[in-house]
Amino acid sequence: MHVDAMLPKGCANSPMRRLMSLPGLAVYIALAFSVCALDGSCLSWAGPLRATSGAGRHRSVGLNRLAAPAIDLSGDSRRAHLLWVGAGSCAAAFALAAVRVGGQKRQISARHQAQGAHKGEGGVQQLLGMKGATDEEVPLWKIRLQLTKPVTWPPLLLGVVCGTCASGNFTWSTEDFALLAIAAFIAGPCLTGFTQTINDWYDREIDAVNEPYRPIPSGKITESEVWQQIYVLLFTGLASSLAVDYKLGHLQAGFPTVFFVALFGSFLAYIYSAPPLKLKVNGWTGGYALAFSYVALPWWCGQAIFGELTPEIILLTAFYSIAAIGISIVNDFKSMDGDSKLGLDSIPVMYGADTAKYLTCGLIDAIQLCIAAWLVYIGQMSYALGLLGLMVPQLVAQKVLLLEDPFANDVKFQASSLPFFQFGIAVTACAIGASPYH
Repeated sequence: MHVDAMLPKGCANSPMRRLMSLPGLAVYIALAFSVCALDGSCLSWAGPLRATSGAGRHRSVGLNRLAAPAIDLSGDSRRAHLLWVGAGSCAAAFALAAVRVGGQKRQISARHQAQGAHKGEGGVQQLLGMKGATDEEVPLWKIRLQLTKPVTWPPLLLGVVCGTCASGNFTWSTEDFALLAIAAFIAGPCLTGFTQTINDWYDREIDAVNEPYRPIPSGKITESEVWQQIYVLLFTGLASSLAVDYKLGHLQAGFPTVFFVALFGSFLAYIYSAPPLKLKVNGWTGGYALAFSYVALPWWCGQAIFGELTPEIILLTAFYSIAAIGISIVNDFKSMDGDSKLGLDSIPVMYGADTAKYLTCGLIDAIQLCIAAWLVYIGQMSYALGLLGLMVPQLVAQKVLLLEDPFANDVKFQASSLPFFQFGIAVTACAIGASPYH
């Protein structure tokens, strides 16, 4: 199935079609990151700008506090530049591949349903925690993995990288790569896995209506096994964060920053899903809690490890999280029937699907425009242009996918738009790493 089949009729030869092609998107995002890198931005976290605290770990040192460096694309700086360009290209390619596979799966699923056999396709979806899994019997370890929803980990992992970039202190050393890997482990498998598992437990009645194939409503895993997983993931995440604080000297200094970020994130995950607060029963409180967990918390984790959290960073990331409310709304379209029956006031239920889809676009676009304007204000023009450039494919995806049919195109929209949103956050983080605004 070609990409053209996903676009509205009449646009097969339009500029939108060319932009949404796989090579076009890969080149587009690579160019966006090249603009930023050539400003010397990404070089800030590859160079030797490190100042050590009494605890022995580096603190944030902005480039604008020193003499402006000449652009140098050699050695570590060149590798940093190539890393971001390559990462951007890979993300674009992956996004479009996911879109194309999603379209193919719809066609294949229809044929397999007619033939009574689509086990292989559903098995992969089940393992990743995606909707559309099968009812076939699978080993317990696969059920446990499904509960953690690995498909939701990448945005958190990139969020940790954003915090690392914003610190301006990452170096190409074994120690720093090890710390980054541990941070990704805490944010992804441990605490995102904890969040998804506990959310599935308290969502078991909703899932029985919307997604009855999920492990808990289908009875594939027992209550005691679910709670075992919840406790193990929570303990592992918190213990790992405390170990990082000890390594960095935060614990000895009296304030284990990484541990408190992890603890706050775990608490937020609990009150999001569990009574009596259960923030998710309201589309705005639940949407912001979810958005905050995907944007601000992983950023804080990375920045707390490689730099220091400041009030400016806390406020900026809290504001940026508002944009991700729009992304969380997209996940609620498919659940409208179940949410309405169970009295959950999701935004599509409160305002209707038509209003909700425009709210989605408005929140995502308005916040990013504000961030771009702020980047111009602090003198980071090239980053502002990079962020605006990354908004263009998002606008295209909104037009040709979300606004056309938010129910049928929810997965396609997320796959084609979310990578650009995430890399827009990365551009902002690089801008902070290249400025005194730490």
